[in-house]
Amino acid sequence: MGTSTQEAPEEGAEAEDAGTGDSAALRERRREQRGWYFYDWANSVFSTSVLTVFLGPYLTEVTKAAADADGYVHPLGIPVRAGSFFPYAVSASVLLSVLVMPLAAAVADRTGRKKPLLGAAAYLGAGATTGMFFLDGERYLLGGLLLVVANVSFAVSVVLYHAFLPQIAPPEERDAVSSRGWAFGYASGALVLVVNLGLFLGHESLGVSQSTGVRICLASAGLWWGAFTIVPLLRLRERPASGTHGPPGRTALGEGFKQLRGTLRELRRYPLTLLFLLAYLLYNDGIQTVITQASVYGSESLGLEQTTLIGAILLVQLLAVAGALLLGRLAARFGAKRTILGSLAAWTVAVSAAYFLPPGEPVWFYALAAGIGLVLGGSQALSRSLFSQLVPAGKEAEYFALYEVSDRGTSWLGPLLFGLTYQLTGDYRYAILSLVAFFVLGFALLARVPIGRATAAVGNVAPGRI
Repeated sequence: MGTSTQEAPEEGAEAEDAGTGDSAALRERRREQRGWYFYDWANSVFSTSVLTVFLGPYLTEVTKAAADADGYVHPLGIPVRAGSFFPYAVSASVLLSVLVMPLAAAVADRTGRKKPLLGAAAYLGAGATTGMFFLDGERYLLGGLLLVVANVSFAVSVVLYHAFLPQIAPPEERDAVSSRGWAFGYASGALVLVVNLGLFLGHESLGVSQSTGVRICLASAGLWWGAFTIVPLLRLRERPASGTHGPPGRTALGEGFKQLRGTLRELRRYPLTLLFLLAYLLYNDGIQTVITQASVYGSESLGLEQTTLIGAILLVQLLAVAGALLLGRLAARFGAKRTILGSLAAWTVAVSAAYFLPPGEPVWFYALAAGIGLVLGGSQALSRSLFSQLVPAGKEAEYFALYEVSDRGTSWLGPLLFGLTYQLTGDYRYAILSLVAFFVLGFALLARVPIGRATAAVGNVAPGRI
């Protein structure tokens, strides 16, 4: 992978292909990459059907059914408004994810056993999601618990999944491989969401209640997640651990804590990698806030119906497939960094345009959704592949844990700015416009990262176009 004394896994694969001309090695790498794509296919239904569409409104209704006359529930004796229980549960899962992800990643790098840990996290999350079928009546505490378990498991599994990217693709292939993975994920999310919406809207003709229809949709996402996780577990292969094992008797968990502390200290030696993380922290926080708050803006400021908002979500999912592949091709021609900068400029234009959307006219909201869909998958996919160039060999899981922490651990910044702006102005248009700051600042920081130097600093070899 670079100039370090320890040969990187993907460099060995490159040398085998180039030195021996053995097409079998190339076929094996392609087979492993296709298996890797399927984890995006497997897990994306959780973020789309469960977190984005169905669980929030349904869990809120279950919580309201359990509330007292004043509209409060009392988990652990703490008074909580029924409408606040779902976001509080999400916040708890994010906080726990921030604590667990780096530790799990350190253990994975230390032991060289990414695949078993990926499988354990995936099936724990899939099992918790499938268990949401039993979320009915007043079982809001069960819903909160299953949400926390599923979301933390999802976060851990995604970190380990990302960590395979530098190992299954040499530098010049990573933009394309990462983009295809995102495209698989968005295609899966759209496909399952269409089926789920058909069940939800046609529940009466199927002879089930609306509540049962939602619970079937939630459980089906868990079954889908678990079923397709089999493919990457069969096709991905382990690489030897990079570090030496600790003294006899010391647990992998103890070594994981030690290695995590070492990684945080080590990151100070790579200020350009840290600068990229800060840039990603900002612009991805803007992306996540647009995704989560767009429905609020559409309903509260533009007066759009729920069916319009769901249709816009589907449109984003479908166009994100094409967008991820398109931006992957642009990266091959212009480089990942330039393509991401271009996507951030497009995000800035899209969010600014949202301020001027006329109320009660869905066509303009759909047009905005189309623009967002075209840059959504690509900007995320290329950020993942670009970061993989800035990771020292053998530290993939640990560094991708920090990458995911910058996503989940700081996702409160955008909603906080959005909420404060609305509180001060009373206008959601100013709230959505405030998010432009994240894309402008992220663009400015990313533009200052010399990717070639940053790649060399961690001992890697940059691809021809960056």
